[in-house]
Amino acid sequence: MNELLNRIFKLMPDKMYINLKYYYRFKKRINWKNPQTYNEKLQWLKVYYHRKDLWKYVDKYEVKEIIGEIIGKDHIIPTLGVWNNFDEIDFDKLPDQFVLKCTHDSGSIVICKDKSSFDKEEAKKVLEKALKTESFWGGREYPYKFVKPRIIAEKFMEDAEEKELRDYKFFVFDGKARYMFIATDRENKAADTCFDFYDMDFNHLDLRHGHPNAKKEIKKPSNFDEMIVMAEKLGANFPHVRVDFYEVNGVTYFGEMTFYHHCGFMNFDPDKWDYEFGKCLKLPEKIV
Repeated sequence: MNELLNRIFKLMPDKMYINLKYYYRFKKRINWKNPQTYNEKLQWLKVYYHRKDLWKYVDKYEVKEIIGEIIGKDHIIPTLGVWNNFDEIDFDKLPDQFVLKCTHDSGSIVICKDKSSFDKEEAKKVLEKALKTESFWGGREYPYKFVKPRIIAEKFMEDAEEKELRDYKFFVFDGKARYMFIATDRENKAADTCFDFYDMDFNHLDLRHGHPNAKKEIKKPSNFDEMIVMAEKLGANFPHVRVDFYEVNGVTYFGEMTFYHHCGFMNFDPDKWDYEFGKCLKLPEKIV
């Protein structure tokens, strides 16, 4: 049944499919002529803003060279290899610790902290399943139409003080950073990943968006101001993009760029933030 539905959905034009999924998710229709909320405007961008170069910014391998030219190669996590499939990986040439992930999706991350006990078969299952995932069709995020699914290995990164790799994610609108959130407990399987939102003065916001707030105090990253500058440089030529960083032992590293946060299908709690974020997003001229 699911396979039949997927075939039917693939036959639908993007706008029709998005209308159905949006209504199923929020129980309301999209105002295409005058979108007001952040989630509505992300759907508008999917349908009406088709810049031909966007795929390079969401490909986790291709984007590194572009970003390195803008903020410096010292802020790029080193790539250890890139392959078309799992069987091409020569594990003898990888260090004792590394990270494997796919270039085209979100969530297919395999972390190796000790190669002697690394479960290659489980890693193969995770990554080969991810390679078969067609990232475009689930949310109709235009850039993913053109990303080639591959596997990359990166240097394992962990902050000595925090003992984890925390995400610092900045929402940039027309080159201006407005909001950000910090993702914590990402590797703690016994707890939910937590999202805590802040303004650019690092005031904590009463906002939940797909994940609970952390119960522990979160320290302001020492490179917070540098991250803002970098995020605004990287987002200067886009109506909107989310730019992610890590801070590892005092150094800022680029994570990724996302043009459709949560695919535009996630509730804000409280709902007013859907409108507040929406006010920041000024829709560009159509490119279709």
